[in-house]
Amino acid sequence: MIAFLERFVHENETETRPGDDDDASLLRGLELQGTIDFVRTAAAAKDFGGIIEAKPLAVIRPASREDVVRVIRAASRSAHLTVAARGNGHSINGQAMTDRGLVIDMGSMETQIEVVRFGDSAYVDVGGGVLWEDVLKRCVRGFGLAPRSWTDYLGLTVGGTLSNAGISGQAFRYGPQTSNVTELEVVTGKGDILVCSETQNAELFFGVLGGLGQFGIITRARVPLQTAPDRVRWIRLVYVEFKEFAGDAEFLITRPEGEGESFDYVEGFAFVNSDDRVNGWPSVPLRSDQRFDPSLIPGTAGPVLYCLELALHHHNMNNNNDKDDDPSTVDEV
Repeated sequence: MIAFLERFVHENETETRPGDDDDASLLRGLELQGTIDFVRTAAAAKDFGGIIEAKPLAVIRPASREDVVRVIRAASRSAHLTVAARGNGHSINGQAMTDRGLVIDMGSMETQIEVVRFGDSAYVDVGGGVLWEDVLKRCVRGFGLAPRSWTDYLGLTVGGTLSNAGISGQAFRYGPQTSNVTELEVVTGKGDILVCSETQNAELFFGVLGGLGQFGIITRARVPLQTAPDRVRWIRLVYVEFKEFAGDAEFLITRPEGEGESFDYVEGFAFVNSDDRVNGWPSVPLRSDQRFDPSLIPGTAGPVLYCLELALHHHNMNNNNDKDDDPSTVDEV
């Protein structure tokens, strides 16, 4: 028999390793607008995936991009420190964690959401730690505009999804979020602040997009906007057979773009044919006053069902911008 013995460390304790004291002294000497936390690090040791656990030496809560620069440059002077940027912790394989390194909590930075225009085109300049739900609220409510491509769950940071892909039901038409950004501001591994795009520092631009944080930390992104719909019809179709489900999905995403020609949002998912609250009938999104009716499911159905979630956008033709006279609505079917 081979026995593996490991010292148990309580969640609130800190296990020191060679070099930790030197690194801690290095960090304490930094003059940051934000904070450095050596104690409350347990939450940063886990992510949404729940597969990997890695406790950092410290959690950095920067107040500005300059704080990020100072931390990166300090880490580069250490032989031990690694750095990971963390948005809302929705990585699934430890990408937002670092063992005995520094986790930079991007959500602590000052909120930047600024709509800018160049000619007839509108964009939003947004900080890397800002949540997409805040971007959408600001753009729709303040300007009647919205990003072309976003994620289904909006409680994610801009820098986080751009470091992965950012896929939702609009990706079939506009591509993922990584294809819907024109400019980035990035803090590199050397602690330099660089602006990059398809024509400026292009290698860095394409490396950072979908780069899982390995090529730099996104502190600002410029995202193109389009006119937000005034009304949305939301439809869910449930299937028993995968072949029919997949066939309809392929048909819908290959329809030509145009008013009345195709849907503006197409996404599919599978769920369990049971009353399981997490994976079964209750997991299918419906109106608050509706419940999934399992009596409509054929008796021949198997253990797995399929659902297409569709949305059709409608734009009012009047241009008086009087939101009180013509409020935005969602028509659910």
